[in-house]
Amino acid sequence: MNLPRRQFLHLAVGVATLPTTALFAKAQSYPMRPVRIIVGFPAGGIVDTFARLIGQWLSERFGKTFLVDNRTGAASNIAAEAVATATPDGHTLLLLSVVNAINATLYGKLSFNLLTDIAPVACLFRDGPGVMVVNPLSSAKTVPEFISHAKANPGKINMASSGPGSTPHLYGELFKMMAGVELVHVPYRSQPQALTDLIGGQAHVTFDPLANSLEHIRTGRLRALAVTTAMRSAALPGIPTVGEFLPGYEASGWLGIGAPRNTPREIVQLLNNEINAGLADSKIRARFFDLGHYVPSPMSPAESGRFIAADVEKWAKVIKFSGAKAD
Repeated sequence: MNLPRRQFLHLAVGVATLPTTALFAKAQSYPMRPVRIIVGFPAGGIVDTFARLIGQWLSERFGKTFLVDNRTGAASNIAAEAVATATPDGHTLLLLSVVNAINATLYGKLSFNLLTDIAPVACLFRDGPGVMVVNPLSSAKTVPEFISHAKANPGKINMASSGPGSTPHLYGELFKMMAGVELVHVPYRSQPQALTDLIGGQAHVTFDPLANSLEHIRTGRLRALAVTTAMRSAALPGIPTVGEFLPGYEASGWLGIGAPRNTPREIVQLLNNEINAGLADSKIRARFFDLGHYVPSPMSPAESGRFIAADVEKWAKVIKFSGAKAD
């Protein structure tokens, strides 16, 4: 049956407004009780700080408590599994990070699938800088000098990290893969221990989160050769990116929020709207900067999903190249 144009347009507008109406209805009842943001990292660390910052913002916006629940262990897999198996009603959320993207391939026997069992809700930031640092007595003052030295001394340069499959390890493996150099991976129990040996001269290079190394760089205890992000960091504006010497190199930390799959899309969108409003708030943006020159990166749920899938694929290639395993 052919409808008059005016009646057809009226119906089309009605259909288009259904999601908004449903979203409004959900907004009247959600959340019905306190919401847990499960974090796979210890309380007091920088990841935990971001979770509490967003949790406080959401608590104020919704008038219900968003509390941080630290579930450490298994490189954040315990936290992710808890969310993957939780009731999909928006009252259990996960603080996602690049570690989750790495673990998707690094661990061969996970009980959940990051890309199918966790629904992306929002991105907090996507360009968390790392930095390639060496001992200040190193002969290498630039990335090209380091590569030349490494090629002249294959298997003699120690690359420190906080353990197999950690971001410092895989940032370094990506460097090895793209530069064609042989570095000896030396895993430590923690990144601070790795930095201690680098400062002491027992290790030769590491790819550290910038927030960890910044004070050591400023005081001359470490020499920064390059940052790992695609763009230079405002914290070290005179330091080049690795990609300026190895085109295409980019390794960035990121954080986001996820929920169990099948969480109603109206709740996911509502949370996304409120989180993105927080990322636009001047006080929160200033706090992001204070925590390590992080820049908020608002995305839609769909954009967040595509970003995470691309990161999983990227690190899967590096893990295959390095042979890293963590089972």
